[in-house]
Amino acid sequence: MRFFATLFVACAALTAAAEDAKPLFVGPALRDALTRGGFVLYFRHAATDFGQNDDRMSGYEDCAQQRNLTDAGRRDARNVGEAIRRLRIPVATVLASPFCRTRETAELIFGHAAPDARVRGGPARPDDPERYAALRKLLSTPVATGTNLAIVSHGNPFSALVGPPYLAEGEVAIVEPLGGNDFRVVGRIRVDGWSEYVR
Repeated sequence: MRFFATLFVACAALTAAAEDAKPLFVGPALRDALTRGGFVLYFRHAATDFGQNDDRMSGYEDCAQQRNLTDAGRRDARNVGEAIRRLRIPVATVLASPFCRTRETAELIFGHAAPDARVRGGPARPDDPERYAALRKLLSTPVATGTNLAIVSHGNPFSALVGPPYLAEGEVAIVEPLGGNDFRVVGRIRVDGWSEYVR
């Protein structure tokens, strides 16, 4: 009997977690929310060549020694940018992690980007709870209606603050800042999911 009671509690907890994980906005509601503005669009960089790594880079400008976008990743980023323009989603400020793959993704989507170490996190130790404090502040700070803030960064910083599911390459999470140090994820769009929203 105790086994079934424990199983029931576990199932209830999983159901509650699944309900909490459901996006607040989907379909036309998400499209309309993005065109109204007031959100942070957090992108993981587009598809990269995992045969490369950053181990020997001498600095952020040393693209030859970093993991870079593939041709498919560049194509995907351009397609996302075209969808955002067709949907008339207003984005004024674009912040990118200083790595070449994030800056290139941002520039291909939006045409411009300001490198900003806050969206990458660090330089604290990986296990330091304050490592992503500056990113949390960016995600929590209200954005004026009529525009959105775009951040192009990596999967790890977002996962550290939000938890699973991990962002796929090119995926965007739509974040509603709540002020203070609080925010909530209200939707996600995978890199191949923008056609659903384009009229």
